[in-house]
Amino acid sequence: MVEIKTPEQIAKMREAGLVVAAIHEATRAAAVPGASTKDLDDVARKVLADHGAKSNFLGYGGFPATICTSVNDVVVHGIPDRETVLKDGDIISVDAGAIVDGWHGDAAFTVFVGTGHAPELHELSRVTEESMWAGIAAVRKGNRLVDISKAIEGYIRRQPRPASGKYGIIEDYGGHGIGSQMHMDPHLLNYVSKKRGKGPRLVTGFCIAIEPMVSLGTVKTHVLSDDWTVKTDDGTWSSHWEHSVALTEAGPLVLTAVDGGKAKLAELGVETAPDPLG
Repeated sequence: MVEIKTPEQIAKMREAGLVVAAIHEATRAAAVPGASTKDLDDVARKVLADHGAKSNFLGYGGFPATICTSVNDVVVHGIPDRETVLKDGDIISVDAGAIVDGWHGDAAFTVFVGTGHAPELHELSRVTEESMWAGIAAVRKGNRLVDISKAIEGYIRRQPRPASGKYGIIEDYGGHGIGSQMHMDPHLLNYVSKKRGKGPRLVTGFCIAIEPMVSLGTVKTHVLSDDWTVKTDDGTWSSHWEHSVALTEAGPLVLTAVDGGKAKLAELGVETAPDPLG
């Protein structure tokens, strides 16, 4: 069953989303050469404490940290530690979440550490982020879940191929419903699968975390012995972008974007809902 939210519940999710946005701002600034991924986790913990919010990552299935820090060929679920020290030329995807009064926010971004990155890495991140926004623009009443998947995949497929030969849309991980729990039905693929059908129809109160993960090569991944860290099978680097989105009577509201997604969606011809927090 898909959990449908009331306007009051969406307002609480917006509060949680803004805490996630604050974590993003702080960890993006902290992702510099010489910083360890544990340093970034410490930054995230402080932001949560400053906002009186709880972590929805810490302890989830035994996960030992408040954020996921996925460096280079790590796709998702990298565990912060003191040993992983960021170097000039790395890329890192930071996935963060927060709980406010029982309601969840969840979002991720990719950031470049230092300088000297190959143009195809910049393009990888851009393509992944823009595919996310294409998916968000498809969050409209009357659409079905598959329309989000179609928008994400369609955007990626239309882009010029990278020097590595192709973009790999990671198959084993995708977006998810969000609300009173971090991971809920429905599961959102970042590509169209005939086996999965069209999925539920999008209605007012529908909330979804949209999170494409794209590599410079394979679609296949494997999990390391820590039971969390997911890497590409061929060692190609990857990017991960995510926002949590609510569908309201007035249109989509990007819960984890500071401006609610207004500026970016305006570029795509989509009007966003008013911010319930003013």
